[in-house]
Amino acid sequence: MKAIGQFYGEVASKSAKIFPLSLLPDYLRGVFKMSESQGGLKFSTRIGGILAAAGSAVGMGNIWRFPTQTGENGGSAFLLVYLAVIFIFGIPLLLSEFIIGRRSRANVGNAYSVLAPHSSWGIVGWASAIVAFVIFCYYNVVVAWVLYYLWESLNGSFQDIGREVASGALSGEIYAQKFGDFIGHPWKPLVVLGLTMLVIHVIIVAGVKKGIELASRLLMPTLFFMMILMVFFAFTMPGAGKACEFLFSFNPDYLTPGVFLSAIGQCFYSFSIGMGLVTYASYFPESVRLNRTAFSVGFMDTAVAVMAGLIIFPAVFSVANASPASGPGLVFVSLPNVFNSSLHDHAFLNWLIPVAFYFILFVAAVTSAMFLHEVATAFLSDKGGMSRRRAATVITLLGTALGVVSSLSMGIWSDIHIFGMNFFEFLDYSTSRIVLPLTGLGASLFVGWRMSRNDVLDELTSGGTVRFIWLPVFLFLLRYVIPILIMTVMITQLFDISLS
Repeated sequence: MKAIGQFYGEVASKSAKIFPLSLLPDYLRGVFKMSESQGGLKFSTRIGGILAAAGSAVGMGNIWRFPTQTGENGGSAFLLVYLAVIFIFGIPLLLSEFIIGRRSRANVGNAYSVLAPHSSWGIVGWASAIVAFVIFCYYNVVVAWVLYYLWESLNGSFQDIGREVASGALSGEIYAQKFGDFIGHPWKPLVVLGLTMLVIHVIIVAGVKKGIELASRLLMPTLFFMMILMVFFAFTMPGAGKACEFLFSFNPDYLTPGVFLSAIGQCFYSFSIGMGLVTYASYFPESVRLNRTAFSVGFMDTAVAVMAGLIIFPAVFSVANASPASGPGLVFVSLPNVFNSSLHDHAFLNWLIPVAFYFILFVAAVTSAMFLHEVATAFLSDKGGMSRRRAATVITLLGTALGVVSSLSMGIWSDIHIFGMNFFEFLDYSTSRIVLPLTGLGASLFVGWRMSRNDVLDELTSGGTVRFIWLPVFLFLLRYVIPILIMTVMITQLFDISLS
């Protein structure tokens, strides 16, 4: 860990000589200025920590999974419940990981052992680091699908299909067939998977400043800018009114326990809880107000998710017989059909809108994949005594190998099952339904019961410089409410219990 801190410190020092940070405005200075502290990095301002944490959380969970969950769970009812879940579940869990990270000044693999030496709590840290790597492996299979659909949009393939569908030469089922043929192809998904891994690897091995930070500076503003433009365009579509009614006109008929549990699951996935945010929090300086940072990250993450709904649902409601409850096939089957059906009379828009959408999705996916890779790389570098470059290479190679197996399990190896699931489904099931709930539960119980009340309060008040009057409520949520909610979600998912 000390070697890593020295490396980052040298990068920051050399960068400052080449380009003085004093020339940057305050809101950018905090993102790039770093200093060595206790063997690790420290963001110099609050905005640096917010942008780092928000960038790790924003991904396909916001742009793909959130609209899917919203569509399947009644729209406005799910959105209302989700907002409530953020306050009683998501924000407290974010705060718990922030507290562990800053108090320990260690990556997620070491943080619990630093704060509770010679105890079994270290298992939670190891599990968080390992689950980040496992998710990285199969998550990139889906990132590769997005890259392929971006390419197909760019070369006009969807336009050609759309013209044939509009003329009656092909049926709308061609989109489902096209997706199935692609993921089942013996080598096409592997080619785009390799390209995806290469992009992420190049970013990681370039280092923090020239890799992760530079990519974030370019990608995150682009993401927000393009999403705002897409929202404005979506409001010009015929289905915009119905989409707003679906999202914002409350319907109590959909307010069920099942919707509440779905919202908790979405919050877990979207906020990257249990995946290593402890590592990023270890870079927060003492001046950062953790409660405000958690609220800011939650707001930015949720804003992206809601904007995704405002982009997707107007398009869906603009086409007859299209449903917002299309499930996981919404992005890869329903939306190409919807875009072509609603825009086939406007050739340029019929090309531009799918390109813009899949570019947005790819950018969001890459920023999350960078985070997952970095968590695993930092952990391996520390535990394995490797250089950062070597650790990143090992993670990339292992991730690619498991990604290939995951991809082929959707095609030519689909007959090979583990507990009745193909390899991709098994990794997704074991992480999202078992490990992530347990690592999230571990963070909640660790802060609620294992850490001293004084240490928790010291972090929440930034060493007594600010007030935090909600400590009893916060600890009550971590000790009782959140563990019960996590176990309820975990049990219902494992045994497929419906509470609708």
